[in-house]
Amino acid sequence: LTAHEHSYERHAPMDATGKRDAGGTRLFVVGTGGGNLRRFRDPPLPSTEVRNDDTWGVLRLELRPDRYDWRFLPVDGRTFSDHGSGTCN
Repeated sequence: LTAHEHSYERHAPMDATGKRDAGGTRLFVVGTGGGNLRRFRDPPLPSTEVRNDDTWGVLRLELRPDRYDWRFLPVDGRTFSDHGSGTCN
């Protein structure tokens, strides 16, 4: 989890070099809790699955022994959402 950017971006699981790897680590960038949101300047990375730069909200994580679930919860009046599940390695 990172939040330095003022946007939301979810990446596919990756290896240590940033290449997609089903057995790797998933990255979430969630900088949407306040402050000014910033438009993306660069195109998505090959590992990018979802991104949004115009919706404030928070990421809810449910951690279990063998998997995790996520859901982006937007502020009232916004419709962007993201949700899913992953397995723990």
